[in-house]
Amino acid sequence: MPKLFKPEEIGLLNHPTIKESWIQEQIANDPSILKLGDLIMKDKERTQPRAGRLDLLLQDAVSKRRYEVEVQLGKTDESHLIRTIEYWDLERKRYPQYDHCAVIIAEDITSRFLNVISLFNGHIPLIAIQMKALKFGDEIALFFTKVLDEMPLGLVEEDEEVREVTNRDYWLKRGSQETMKMADEMIDILKGFESGFELKYNKFYIGLAQDGRPNNFILFVPKKKELNIEIRLPISNDIQKIIDDASLDDMGYDATWRRYRLKFTKEDLKSKKAILANLFEKAFENNK
Repeated sequence: MPKLFKPEEIGLLNHPTIKESWIQEQIANDPSILKLGDLIMKDKERTQPRAGRLDLLLQDAVSKRRYEVEVQLGKTDESHLIRTIEYWDLERKRYPQYDHCAVIIAEDITSRFLNVISLFNGHIPLIAIQMKALKFGDEIALFFTKVLDEMPLGLVEEDEEVREVTNRDYWLKRGSQETMKMADEMIDILKGFESGFELKYNKFYIGLAQDGRPNNFILFVPKKKELNIEIRLPISNDIQKIIDDASLDDMGYDATWRRYRLKFTKEDLKSKKAILANLFEKAFENNK
């Protein structure tokens, strides 16, 4: 049997040798330790106009989304939160072509402070990460745990169910008989793991309803020769690997609506239904 080893948890705020700059360096060298996806380090100690320096600017390798990251040893405080939001706001105004998200990292994020942060969530894309340090002999391990995720904005799609409803004939004109049949086949794929789905015809996409209620974790946009499919899933290396390994026609990740965008021809669909079924089921479970 393996022997249980109990590491020592240490505080970093008053540590004699470990400073905030060291923490920043570890994240910059390997941003994956934050568990926010496939990130690359864009800049460190980034100067802000009349507002100090941003600790870290990270960028998603796939979606090009940018994360404005602030690190604090010890407990979070009001000034740290304000600074995090200020840097996020400055960066999004300077570079509006990117999607931006503020990230606050601290050793201790109290429930009271989480309540304060949650007031901003839904209006400001904000992620809170708690950092812990464990000592193994002379070595230090850092663990990062997401304690507050950003709230997805929107529900626009559900609103469109009321205001922008169309019908099948509308999409036959925009698409074709062939691609509409492909959309019909999507219902058969969904029936493989869940019942009650039907297509709902809206002005800008074909959505889904389950037992009469909108459930748009997948959207379809029929074209003349292909069917575009958007699957609502958090961006991740595992999902991207499934897409890449199957050589799916990837149109890129939509960070705003958190959707993988794929393109299928009739020939593609014949050989890749199993892959779609896997992605559909993951999206359904994730959006329950």
